[in-house]
Amino acid sequence: MPKKVIKIFFIIILIFTLSAFPVFADDANEIEEVVIEENEKKEIEAGATSNTKPTINSRRYAVYDRLSGRCIYGKDENKQTAMASTTKIMSSIIVVENCNLSDEVTITAKAAGTGGSRLGLHTDDKITVIDLLYGLMLRSGNDAAVALAIHTSGSVEEFAKLMNQKAEELGLKDTHFVTPHGLDNPNHYTTAYELAKITDYALKNETIAKIVKTKTATININGSPMQINNTNELLGNVEGVYGVKTGFTNNAGRCLVTSVKRGDMDLIIVVLGADTRKDRAKDSMKLIEYAYKRFYTVNVEEMVCKEFAMWKQINQNRIYVDKAANSLELKLDEIPIKQLAADCEPTIEINAVSFLEAPVLENERIGTITVKVGDELIEEIEIKAEKEVKKRGILDYFGLIAKIYSGTIKIMEKTT
Repeated sequence: MPKKVIKIFFIIILIFTLSAFPVFADDANEIEEVVIEENEKKEIEAGATSNTKPTINSRRYAVYDRLSGRCIYGKDENKQTAMASTTKIMSSIIVVENCNLSDEVTITAKAAGTGGSRLGLHTDDKITVIDLLYGLMLRSGNDAAVALAIHTSGSVEEFAKLMNQKAEELGLKDTHFVTPHGLDNPNHYTTAYELAKITDYALKNETIAKIVKTKTATININGSPMQINNTNELLGNVEGVYGVKTGFTNNAGRCLVTSVKRGDMDLIIVVLGADTRKDRAKDSMKLIEYAYKRFYTVNVEEMVCKEFAMWKQINQNRIYVDKAANSLELKLDEIPIKQLAADCEPTIEINAVSFLEAPVLENERIGTITVKVGDELIEEIEIKAEKEVKKRGILDYFGLIAKIYSGTIKIMEKTT
């Protein structure tokens, strides 16, 4: 066989072999640092305007407003997709809610043999849960993920059940977990929007919030110190960024979940399916700058209370309650969304009944206040009876007659 043919044959075999085994590398395994030059930052900031939508490389993305729990800007944000190591945000939730963070973990062979990005654990190594969490979220260690899963629930499979239970608890309809690390699996998926919701929940935990904003940490394995760095290239380099997690697999592409707060506006930016690390960093920065140019914080509670007070002053006494022994007094139900990020002033519409028949129960619904941003329904707040309006009894009627009679006597006295 000619040498040229043999060479081509081996190249084909090599290509086939590589393609048969997915690449599970993550950012922690890449030595080169992604640098966004100062002039690039300025160019992104200068190019961001409230009227010009940014050009984004990532296939799916979401800008999530933590104040209101809404996606305020996105593309294919509800489309199911692979999530790579951003999975570890949910893994950290399960661990902190089910484990003693000071517990010492002995690493199993299964955990030590996990591929992809690694903390560098070996069989029988000893390390605390909290140090494993740092290795999970900063170094993106898949070995740390499996070690935590086994320690928490006995196996990866049982840990995945806990992850899916939590997803159901959070009301997630398009998220399903199979592993604690996020290596490609067709049954392991989420959406940009639901990943933002998971992140929002995670950041309410002080331990997780502290870990993901840490740039560099020193952990101990077998009593020996080891320094690890955060794989998040925006942390410490972009104003207001305080987390959260990177990710990469062949199927998921480059992924980045970023939390950022400037002033009163607290956002989570999710980009999934970018081509390169620099693309995902620049995409995230563009979305951050665009969001803070276009959107502003609105105090919904203040607006609603003001509108209700004005409406109540005019309309409360216009609601006729038949056979009422006492007057109707109105109140607002709790306002769930206190503030929100919006690109236009919300509209408020108040509707209430005009006729009731006593008795009217305390907290009985009398009407609603509807809050919208554009065509999007933000909130519907109930107007309720502040206290019971009782039905007139015989004694009430006698009292009413007496008042009328008393008033008549006074009128007659004035005219004589």
